[in-house]
Amino acid sequence: MPDTISAPESSKSDTRDGYRTFLIVWFGQVISIVGSGLTWFGISIWVFLESGSVTQLAIVLLASQLPRIVLSPVAGTFVDRWDRRWAMILSDAGAGLGTLVMVGFYLSGNLTIPVLAVIGAFSGAFQAFQFPAYQAATTLLVPKERYSRAAGMVQMAEAIGNLVAPALGGIMVAVGGLGLLIAIDVVTFTFAIGTLLFVRFPRPEVSEAGAQSKGTVWQETKFGFTYISARKGLLFLLFYFTGINFAFGGIMPLVTAYLLSITDEATMGLVFSLGSTGMLVGAVLASTWKGLSNKVLGIVWMGGVLGAMMALVGAVPSLPVIVLGFWGAMFVLPLGGAFSQAIWMVKVEPDVQGRVFAVRSAVASAAVPISLLLVGPIADRLFVPLMSGDSSLGTWLQSIFGSGNTAAFGLFFFLAGLSVVAMSVVAWMVGPIRHVERDIPDAMGLPTEGGVVPDAAPA
Repeated sequence: MPDTISAPESSKSDTRDGYRTFLIVWFGQVISIVGSGLTWFGISIWVFLESGSVTQLAIVLLASQLPRIVLSPVAGTFVDRWDRRWAMILSDAGAGLGTLVMVGFYLSGNLTIPVLAVIGAFSGAFQAFQFPAYQAATTLLVPKERYSRAAGMVQMAEAIGNLVAPALGGIMVAVGGLGLLIAIDVVTFTFAIGTLLFVRFPRPEVSEAGAQSKGTVWQETKFGFTYISARKGLLFLLFYFTGINFAFGGIMPLVTAYLLSITDEATMGLVFSLGSTGMLVGAVLASTWKGLSNKVLGIVWMGGVLGAMMALVGAVPSLPVIVLGFWGAMFVLPLGGAFSQAIWMVKVEPDVQGRVFAVRSAVASAAVPISLLLVGPIADRLFVPLMSGDSSLGTWLQSIFGSGNTAAFGLFFFLAGLSVVAMSVVAWMVGPIRHVERDIPDAMGLPTEGGVVPDAAPA
């Protein structure tokens, strides 16, 4: 007996309609990401120039991240209960409201670093709904065979933002100041909400896991943790990405300080944009390439290359080498991310993906605030004195990396990169990670090309 049954023509049409809906939503998110990228690029420059402190910049970024991480598991529960389209609308509207408040403080001349931190926290709380709702909706809108490509397109949206925002942001900060960037952000949020109001999302069928998890908000929130912990391959894969986030999650303030110690703001924006073309190329490849049959192998290879490229950025403080290193690191990011996302979309039942993906996001992202809290003090109080002083260790390191702030920041990148290379080697040696695609059955009820629906989950 064949392991698939052909759906009626209406199902095939629904699959095509679903993919068109995904493209409309994707385009709206691209525009929104560009607007947000412009704002946060300008904020990063403004905060660092106002304070001259990596720690102050890290605190502002931390404030925007922490509420999203803490609230994600609860948000995922509501994503599974609500229409996922409205969860995304709520997320975009809340973040847009935060941007409007920022406009008011800026125009009145009362925008300060503490105010930015509070506004960032407010917007971050609403962003907790975005990732689980967007990814869970994609599972039902896109045929199973295109999951890697769809994940690549989501990565492409981020790549476009990373490419466009620094290039335009550096110029716009000089021409119109931070206020111009914030105003553009308001327009882009409005556009993203408009695209979501224009479409409709299908509702997932109730799976056995979904039915068993019904209960109070607390019980359904806890289910996301128990679901992942019961599947060792997904759990250990999550730990691997958490480790990468710990190594690199807090380096954005350090990247800003590193580049500004070498060049000016406009050139820094150009370096970001040139490096981000790597992410765009990688995302285009991920969105058009079916991918490796062994996606886990692709994940750990991409992680190893990511670490090696970031180590290169720190080892040679030359703008051409930094651009090359950033380009290579950004190139592999969407490929590894697409492989990982495809595994999670296939292995988790659609009606519980809001909770599971929210917990996944919260755990992996929890390393980011820890990294942000540590990166400033480590850079300011350990690496900078070490690479400027006359201790025996410092003198030896200075003979290799040079001396001063630039060398201090570069040493941080070098060590973080080597740690990710080591983590990638260890991840491949862990059996549950290496065999996750074989050992965990595919979820039931996933849309496929032409509306073909599996009647049995493969072993």
